[in-house]
Amino acid sequence: MKLYVAPRAPNPRRVRMFLAEKGIDLVAAGIALVDVDLNAQEHKSEAFRAKSPLARIPALEFDDGRVLTETRAICTWLEGFCPTPNLMGVDATERAFIEMADRRVEWYFMLPIGHCIRHTHPGLAPLEQPQFPDFGRSQGEKMLETAAWLDRELQHQPWIAGERFTIADITAFCALEFAKLMRFSAGEKGFFALQAWRDRVAGRASAGVA
Repeated sequence: MKLYVAPRAPNPRRVRMFLAEKGIDLVAAGIALVDVDLNAQEHKSEAFRAKSPLARIPALEFDDGRVLTETRAICTWLEGFCPTPNLMGVDATERAFIEMADRRVEWYFMLPIGHCIRHTHPGLAPLEQPQFPDFGRSQGEKMLETAAWLDRELQHQPWIAGERFTIADITAFCALEFAKLMRFSAGEKGFFALQAWRDRVAGRASAGVA
């Protein structure tokens, strides 16, 4: 199998972090990492689009030629491939609540951060044509609303989805780290519970992957 990733991009980092939390040995699992150069537009090449038609990273190519894209789908497969430690829920109810938390973070926190950065950061202009700076700035404001909500949640529970570390924490952490490109700091904005949570996750071994 081949896992196509891109250094410093948040979605590939989510999968890499998920793998690390699972303790999956890539060699033993038969998974080879393949770096895709986003700045060189390798993800938009004809060869890569044959694997990932929407030119998205990450992508997991199976030995039979099938290709699985979308971060959540790849992590779902990895959860089944290596069930422990469990990161997505042990029964239908817990799975649903963890997915709810993960989707909220992905859609209302990570996505606005991505829009803000892609439309306002000059270094990402080649990847986002045309850029709409006003839209990007408005998305930065939307992200702050979600950050405030996350901060309130983390004032009465230790992790994003509740009482234990899950995939939702991985998504939120990778989003928050990506937000450094927009010079966002939870603590500087007064979101002290969110900052404390971030610092705890940063202390985990899995946080070292990029």
